[in-house]
Amino acid sequence: MIFKAFLIKYGEIGLKGKNRYLFEDALMRQIRFSLNGAGEFEVTKEQGRIYVNVCSDYDYEDVMERLQRVFGIVAICPVVFCEDNSWDNLTKTVGDYIDAAYDDKNFTFKVESRRADKHYPKKSMEINADMGEYLLERFQGARVDVHHPEILLNIEIRQKTYIYSKSIPGPGGMPVGTNGKAMLLLSGGIDSPVAGYMIAKRGVTIDATYFHAPPYTSERAKEKVIDLAKIIARYAGPVKLNIINFTDIQLAIYEKCPHDELTIIMRRYMMRIAERIAREDGCLGLVTGESIGQVASQTMQSLAATNAVCTLPVYRPVIAFDKNDIVAISEKIGAFETSILPYEDCCTIFVAKHPVTKPNIRVIERSEHHLDEIIDAMVETAISTRDIVMCE
Repeated sequence: MIFKAFLIKYGEIGLKGKNRYLFEDALMRQIRFSLNGAGEFEVTKEQGRIYVNVCSDYDYEDVMERLQRVFGIVAICPVVFCEDNSWDNLTKTVGDYIDAAYDDKNFTFKVESRRADKHYPKKSMEINADMGEYLLERFQGARVDVHHPEILLNIEIRQKTYIYSKSIPGPGGMPVGTNGKAMLLLSGGIDSPVAGYMIAKRGVTIDATYFHAPPYTSERAKEKVIDLAKIIARYAGPVKLNIINFTDIQLAIYEKCPHDELTIIMRRYMMRIAERIAREDGCLGLVTGESIGQVASQTMQSLAATNAVCTLPVYRPVIAFDKNDIVAISEKIGAFETSILPYEDCCTIFVAKHPVTKPNIRVIERSEHHLDEIIDAMVETAISTRDIVMCE
């Protein structure tokens, strides 16, 4: 069956009062972006409803998959049109739709109609009763169940009639772009892509920064992170990925600072650099994939030491998740298989045998003074020579 449109249902957007139209318009932009290349579609807004009208041939499964990645959509309802609203034509169209959409003709159903066109001769209650009577006559195994129907048949009478009964869940959340922009510290692991997905689900546009350390990390490690950024972009829209050459800074820290503090000091400089770029790009915060206690650099004391170098807020969407929670989301969004590819990122190369787990910020700051003569120039070089990749 070729559906002629998709009714888009949203949740939180409906509570936005006078600003609701801003969120609806953002959702429509994201739908258009997601459907780019899947065919020709017209995204319209009518009386508080958003419709995706089909204007060309399309692949149903592909379109449905694309729409299920658009944050802000709570449900997608494939729609059949009835151009001629005469009662005989409407009943035939509804009956043919049910016949084609459901193989099992022994079903319970309920009819819910909405008469947006007030000139239509039948009122909503009449449509419900008369259509129900027609379906009972046409399908001998059908029964009415107004409390728990297997098929909830919706009929919306407008200039043409919209008929639908299936509701496919969407991802929920808020349309990307409605809650500012943030800088994601993206590694090649499992956690940070999940953090990016989750912050985007709340309507935040994402830029990303990746710290590369050649020759200690391979070009394939960099390609892996680019692939992860592209996976995030399927949900969050285009992601601007900043690739920082971090090798000289890592080597300087390794040579001049206590080895048990290496991870914390490196993380602090990553945060400093990411924040610099974030401010240049108009970001309102940093996003990381840190989870309390997962590794030595993610104890409460370590996170406090990392936070101390930032003035922008640091958002950690997976802070209270255990690894199984994070893996489940990673698998759901299609990032897991890429995340576990065996290409090391720069964080795993210079790992101390016994890293400090409860760092004292004053001690860390004293250790960083060993870098005073060289580190500012290194940071400037790292920022000015970064590569930028647009991931879509």
